[in-house]
Amino acid sequence: MTELYLVRHGETDWNAARRIQGRTDIPLNATGRSQARQAAELLARRRWDGVYSSPLGRAHETAQIIAERLGTGPVTDVDALVERDYGAAEGMGFEEIEALYPEGVRAPGQETREEVAGRVVPALLALAERHPEERLVVVSHGGAIRSVLQTAEPGTQHPRITNASVHSFRVEDGALRLIAFDDPIEEESLLPDCEDLDAQNAIEAHEDGDPVPTGRA
Repeated sequence: MTELYLVRHGETDWNAARRIQGRTDIPLNATGRSQARQAAELLARRRWDGVYSSPLGRAHETAQIIAERLGTGPVTDVDALVERDYGAAEGMGFEEIEALYPEGVRAPGQETREEVAGRVVPALLALAERHPEERLVVVSHGGAIRSVLQTAEPGTQHPRITNASVHSFRVEDGALRLIAFDDPIEEESLLPDCEDLDAQNAIEAHEDGDPVPTGRA
């Protein structure tokens, strides 16, 4: 049995501005680095065998901050853990997206949820196969983590995936099983000045068929 703790990267300026990032390589901002350090402190309460990451800079830097605190050695990038490709919608804000691509309309070049799951889930299972009986930190993105949740618990609508949040899974008999969404290990990972979760993470909610949030939840 392998345990995988999926961490969403820290905040970027595009997160704060409510813009779609997708594959666009936007770096962490100062808040995002602080969130990564806070997540690292919480994860340090347990023993870890390695840290893996999406190759995008915002995820890799989050992973490096965590790995340095945990003392697990260099971060290993896994290409398949990259964020969902939002195609022509990347760089757009919510209002523009709603005008051009209303609910149920996918932007040209945008990956489907199934396509995201089709690369992310096998990559996680392969990690587990190579690291039996180990506990790994895996830093990725909101859309990618959402695809894992939907695979592990189809039909369940989980809340928003916040920056630097931790979601724990167990791999048993070749299948991913959710241990905890927003695992209690991360309850304090949001900084005191991160009050507006909709503003911080609104873009993550905009997927096929998902409504755009219009205020605080």
